[in-house]
Amino acid sequence: MKKIFAVAALIALFTACGGKKEKPKSTQPPVANQQQVMLTPAPGFVSDSAYAFVEKQLSFGPRVPNTRGHKACGDYLIAKLKQYGAEVIVQEANVTAYTGATLKIRNIIARFNPKSTSRIALFAHWDTRPFADQDAEINSKTPVPGADDGASGVAVLLEIARNLQQTPPTAGVDIILFDGEDYGNSGGEPETYCLGSQYWARNQPIPGYYAKYGILLDMVGASGARFCKEGWSRQYAASVVENVWNTAQQLGYGMYFLMKDTEPLVDDHYFVNTLARIPTIDIINYDREGAASGFGEHWHTLQDDISIIDRNTLKAVGQTVMQVIYNEK
Repeated sequence: MKKIFAVAALIALFTACGGKKEKPKSTQPPVANQQQVMLTPAPGFVSDSAYAFVEKQLSFGPRVPNTRGHKACGDYLIAKLKQYGAEVIVQEANVTAYTGATLKIRNIIARFNPKSTSRIALFAHWDTRPFADQDAEINSKTPVPGADDGASGVAVLLEIARNLQQTPPTAGVDIILFDGEDYGNSGGEPETYCLGSQYWARNQPIPGYYAKYGILLDMVGASGARFCKEGWSRQYAASVVENVWNTAQQLGYGMYFLMKDTEPLVDDHYFVNTLARIPTIDIINYDREGAASGFGEHWHTLQDDISIIDRNTLKAVGQTVMQVIYNEK
């Protein structure tokens, strides 16, 4: 899924499993110095509901493009978002994977308050990796269950969608679920990943679409998750990073949202920033002080199942994002 960039005068590529970097030093002020803002009351994020949405996605099996489980899960997501009152657009495409295979993908766009000209975009990917290449050799060709890597971000957005229907915010909100994110070549070019977001950015299904900013959720459900200020997020959407992290601190979620910088990662937000030109951040469980890869021991393995999902982590991310949405004037 994720690849790591080091930024200097030119961009040097590091793979998520092989690129070694010196631990970045935080340039952020202490929490006590963070700006406090008056928080508008936001609905309560129900972690049990989000957890159930993770379980439901897992019930379809791995969501690898061109498989029966992938199609069934996509149909479910479309129906659920329509149930929550969204105007749903399904963007279908055939894209070519690095293997040469043609993948039938669907980007799912759910619009709340579509007439509003002030919009926030929320992103996640709903597909799963077709091979557990970070697992033992015997498991390396088996599809990943994708409880955290895919399902957790989608689950948080589904619970947010339920709240958007019940308590509409002032701003318009677009929930955009990208497909084909995790079919990339580990060690290969970054463009082999994030096929759905690249297609969406180059073939915008809503003419003239623009959002004030975007928030990508990726791997946001694991126990002990650590969300740092990722490099591309800081470069393209620094004010959004500060808004989200300061909001998390005020809500008491500082143990998840660390005041710490990390290197740039190639994820869907990179292409949203560079191709669609929408300033977008990535909330992603990544910290070099964690597992060897920085992504957690379950990343791209068969251990990425329901056992690693923590309701408290889902709550921390979901409540923070909802608070940011409802604070928009």
